[in-house]
Amino acid sequence: MSDSRRKFLLKSFSATSAAWLAANWPAQVAAAEKAQAMGNFTFFTREQAGVVDAMAAQIYPTTDTPGAREAQVIYFIDLALVTFAQDKQDIYTKGLAELSSHTGGRPFGTLSAEQQIQALTAIETTPFFKTVRDHTIMGMFASPQHGGNFKKVGWTQIGFDDSLNFRTPFGAYDTAEGTW
Repeated sequence: MSDSRRKFLLKSFSATSAAWLAANWPAQVAAAEKAQAMGNFTFFTREQAGVVDAMAAQIYPTTDTPGAREAQVIYFIDLALVTFAQDKQDIYTKGLAELSSHTGGRPFGTLSAEQQIQALTAIETTPFFKTVRDHTIMGMFASPQHGGNFKKVGWTQIGFDDSLNFRTPFGAYDTAEGTW
């Protein structure tokens, strides 16, 4: 290969790479920020996250199948509150403050399961509880890229196959000679 051909290939490869990077830069930055944020909270303090995590664990408990803790629903809720559910931030802030009146001032996560259920029953008609319940269910079954459904445990429970393999519907393309 001549030297000029080598230079041409190197320059064209560099230009192609630069063009791809420029076109995909926002997605790359977002992915890097999300990866960095996992394990840290963007809306909740650690204490608040502990309370909401304990609430979610009571709403969708671990039984013989994984629950909200295994699905890491808390990360979905935290991410939701700084993205599509920003309008719910006030509900969480007020609800977490009011919850302590039903726990005798003790942190919710330190209560026994029975005491946690009693506290949740006392607030089950509030917008706070309803929002936490909704977000817990969403976090169990949303796409893992949104922070919850860790290792697709929610999808496994309902038998959802997220593969991109297309299979024709039964009988849709059947002909007298067989299938297409």
